[in-house]
Amino acid sequence: MVNHMKNKKLFITLLVGCLFAGLFTSCYTPNPLYGTWGDNQGNKITFQSTGDFTSSIINTAGDVTEYTGTWTCINNTLVIVKTTEEKESRFVVEWDVRGAMLYLTWVDNYNTNQKLTLAHLSK
Repeated sequence: MVNHMKNKKLFITLLVGCLFAGLFTSCYTPNPLYGTWGDNQGNKITFQSTGDFTSSIINTAGDVTEYTGTWTCINNTLVIVKTTEEKESRFVVEWDVRGAMLYLTWVDNYNTNQKLTLAHLSK
C-alpha cells in the first residue's frame, strides 16, 4: 500500500511538472522578423534570433553601405543599433509585415530616411 501511494505521488508530481513545462514552452512565439529580407534594388537585411543583424543598404546616390549591429523589437517598434566602419548609431522605427513583405524606414549614416519594402527571402 505504501509503494502504491509513493508511485501515485510520483506520477502526479511528474504530470504537473510536464504540464508546466508544456505551458512555458508553448508560450514562445518566434519574431516574424527572423530571417533574410531583400528587394530588387539590392537592399538586404538579415535579422538573427540572437538579436544581431547584418545588412547591405543602397542609399539614394546608389552607394552600398554594409551595416552590422543589434536589434530589439517591442510590438511593432524596432530599435536598431548599427555600426559601420565610420560610427555607431541608433534609431527607432515602426515596422509592419503584411504577408511576406516587410515595410520599414531605414535611417542611414547621414540621417536620411529611406522607405524599404522587402520580401522575406529565407528564415
